Amino acid sequence: MLGRNRFKLGLFGLNCSNGMTMTKAPERWEASWENNLRAARLAEEAGLEFLLPIARWRGYAGETDTEGSAFETLTWAAGLLAATREINAFGTLHVAFVNPVFAAKQVVTNDHIGRGRFGLNVVSGWNVDEHAMFGRVLLEHDDRYRYTEEWVTIAKRIWSEDAPFDFKGRYFDLSGVLLKPKPSGGRYPLLMSAGSSEAGRTFAAKHADCLFMVIVDPDLLERDVRSLREMAAGRSVGVYASGHLICRSTRKEAEEYYHYIVHEMGDWEAAEHAVAIRTRGGGLSIPPERLPAMKARFISGTGTFPVIGSYDDAAAVLHRMAQAGLDGMAVGLVNYITEMPTLRDEILPRLERLGLRERAP
Repeated sequence: MLGRNRFKLGLFGLNCSNGMTMTKAPERWEASWENNLRAARLAEEAGLEFLLPIARWRGYAGETDTEGSAFETLTWAAGLLAATREINAFGTLHVAFVNPVFAAKQVVTNDHIGRGRFGLNVVSGWNVDEHAMFGRVLLEHDDRYRYTEEWVTIAKRIWSEDAPFDFKGRYFDLSGVLLKPKPSGGRYPLLMSAGSSEAGRTFAAKHADCLFMVIVDPDLLERDVRSLREMAAGRSVGVYASGHLICRSTRKEAEEYYHYIVHEMGDWEAAEHAVAIRTRGGGLSIPPERLPAMKARFISGTGTFPVIGSYDDAAAVLHRMAQAGLDGMAVGLVNYITEMPTLRDEILPRLERLGLRERAP
């Protein structure tokens, strides 16, 4: 994540059934462990920087139940870090579900397995049903980030302090906290946050090393990135986006394939459910009034930004994002194995020619 490439790329959501799509197309992603391992190694060989999982405990229902089957992400990351040498792997953690003392030791274990290649995606949460599974009440929106700030403050102290400490806050009352070993690199592991609301961005600007944005309006991207960097007040915060790629040799072929997976094979019941549960959870990453109009976008990429077109089109879109100030993107693919050759052999060389990346050694 701190490497040479100006625009970083990673795979997003490969730990979940159907990956990032709500399509019934037979070529959709099958999230077996063997497929995850193969996709991770292909991504590393291609020179991609990271693997980012989705922490999901209940799926989106419908016929496909996208993300209904999902590997737990810290264990998933440990397995992939042990099987790779260079690529970064994140774990995604709902802080409301796990005590920070326990989680801090899990994170350090992964940090040692990956020799500094592990990062933690800190999630404040929005899914009411998932919270109910854990016997937790979903806090009001801004209170979720106050809880997360306490959680992260405790974890950072665990990773950096050598003497036992007490902590008494609004949500935690802890005594004599001390854990060993410490992180392998002499600093706490890379932290990311994906909150795009005002409270989410304020938290990320203060605590995270990188923020993953939801792009709702690409025309406002440069303004939003600049605003976030100003909020960071001198801290170095990487700003990334989440998206999905549907690319073919021509724009017409890409648009036809998009029509096939969304309008011919799309699981519209799952899309309806996705909109409903996000509305109930009060999440603000996507403005609530925009959600109903984004059902097709949920089918093609669970609401992330669509990059649809020819190989040249895709490279041009990513170039515009870099020009707007983004440091990179986590991308979903319909199938992370069968579509990796397109990303590796068509998209990456174009990004190299645009000066956004260097050829993988």
